[in-house]
Amino acid sequence: MSEHLLPVASNRRAWAVAGELLREQRLRAITTASTLLAATAVGLAVAPLLGHLVDLVAGGRPPAALVTPVVALVVVGIVQGVATAIGTSMVSRLGETMLATLRERFVERALNLPLAEVEAAGSGDLTSRVTNDVSVVARAVREALPNLLRSVLTIVLTFAALAVLDWRFLLAALLAAPVQVVALRWYVRRAIPLYASQRVAVGAQQQQLLDTVGGARTVRAFGIGATHVGRVERRSGEAVSLSLRGIRLVTRFFARLNYAEFIGLSAVLLAGFFLVRGDLVSIGTATAAALYFHSLFNPITAALSLVDDAQSAAASLARLVGVVDLPAAPESDRGSTAVDASVKVAGVSHAYVSGHPVLHEVNVDIGTGERVALVGASGAGKTTLAKLIAGIHPPGTGSITLGGVDLTELGPERVRRTVALVSQEVHVFAGPLAGDLRLARPEATDEELTAALDAVGATEWVRALPDGLSTVVGEGGHRLTVTQAQQLALARLVLADPPIAILDEATAEAGSAGARALEASARAALAGRTALVVAHRLTQAAAADRVIVLDGGRVVETGTHADLVAAGGRYASLWSAWSGQRA
Repeated sequence: MSEHLLPVASNRRAWAVAGELLREQRLRAITTASTLLAATAVGLAVAPLLGHLVDLVAGGRPPAALVTPVVALVVVGIVQGVATAIGTSMVSRLGETMLATLRERFVERALNLPLAEVEAAGSGDLTSRVTNDVSVVARAVREALPNLLRSVLTIVLTFAALAVLDWRFLLAALLAAPVQVVALRWYVRRAIPLYASQRVAVGAQQQQLLDTVGGARTVRAFGIGATHVGRVERRSGEAVSLSLRGIRLVTRFFARLNYAEFIGLSAVLLAGFFLVRGDLVSIGTATAAALYFHSLFNPITAALSLVDDAQSAAASLARLVGVVDLPAAPESDRGSTAVDASVKVAGVSHAYVSGHPVLHEVNVDIGTGERVALVGASGAGKTTLAKLIAGIHPPGTGSITLGGVDLTELGPERVRRTVALVSQEVHVFAGPLAGDLRLARPEATDEELTAALDAVGATEWVRALPDGLSTVVGEGGHRLTVTQAQQLALARLVLADPPIAILDEATAEAGSAGARALEASARAALAGRTALVVAHRLTQAAAADRVIVLDGGRVVETGTHADLVAAGGRYASLWSAWSGQRA
């Protein structure tokens, strides 16, 4: 599991955020509470009406005397049902509105997180928060919150009604409270850390699954499938173990609640027996008191059992708020402006893990409009250098300047506008193709989209789509080939129009024919820009203005393709091997 998981807010902070969201919906909250209060108060009339019927029957009154209270019971039932339905709907609407606001803030902040921070935490951590944790909170809002409000109102008003009948009934009923309080405190002390650990374990499990499935090719290539399966089993085992502990905890909690109910009901029945025998209350009043306490079984059990959902929701809410509370990204107009499209890397070293450097004192100068190919064996540090120049990671030591301005002075927004990185991992977003393209330039017209597609040689297959630019692509829509998806990414690059572009093995996943088409597309997309191409195919290096060779995180050669081949060094060996494979 990553040692740099995204932060989790404290329980106090999580509930404070919930309070802030509630205050933003103050009027709706007051109206909702008032409706539920009215529905609960009306429902409390059932017990005394039934008690009145008992007194009428016990007093030998004629059947006609029963008509009025029976009709009243029907009216109470109808009014309570309608008011409860309206109140429950209002609670759900209130909760959904608050959840939507929180979700929007979470997504906005998550999308603006530095990629280095997301990579350090692992995408599984962020994925589990935006899926599992949002689902847990949503379920609590839709189901637990309405039930909890109704239960609390019922409990409070029922105790008040018992006091109105006779204060001794209230005292008898309260004998169950100490057992319930002790049970609740026992449960909460164990539930809070348990559910927090469970959420972390689920995040670790998802991260391990993503690592194993996403890197399936590498796992198979190195024959480490058994190792990864073992890791998945271990992470899954931890998550299952914590879930079983939660189930056992809840079972023991409910057993304690049942014991409290037995004590309370016995006390109320005994109190009714002695009060009726002493002619202090009628049989109907004692019946109403017993019915009141019996009616508390469900709301008290529901309210206390909903603590289970509340603890789980609180743990998930804290994970969402932890991301929402992360410092905001710098303002888009903050920072200096690059004066040209040059790139300078001076004395840069970098390590993902302390003591294991990936780059060593790298120096690179790329002039405005120059196209440079970066080559080297796997693990030489090519992708790391590309990410550093793109501003995804800050360099460990040394400096990187774009247009004569240090990355730290440019600020994240200006870096994103100055340099764009296109990798071999292209995501096609679900929706119309035009919407996918407009991610790069939201205000682009259809004509500009078509021009960008034409520039990268994608017009033909786009015109062949069922609905052209309106065709739904991505998950659940028209599936694009690897070559088409990469051309889509290159078209986005054309639309974004950054002065500096980096292609990180952007043709590596395509077949031979697709790679040739993509190389032509890439050349067109890079026209007029300063370009750094992490070359998977050395034909890209041969077409570049200059080639830089990395080996073990160090620059070992630099020069034109022809000069390096003539020099007979590291690049010449790579070119010879490449040419032999193609032959």
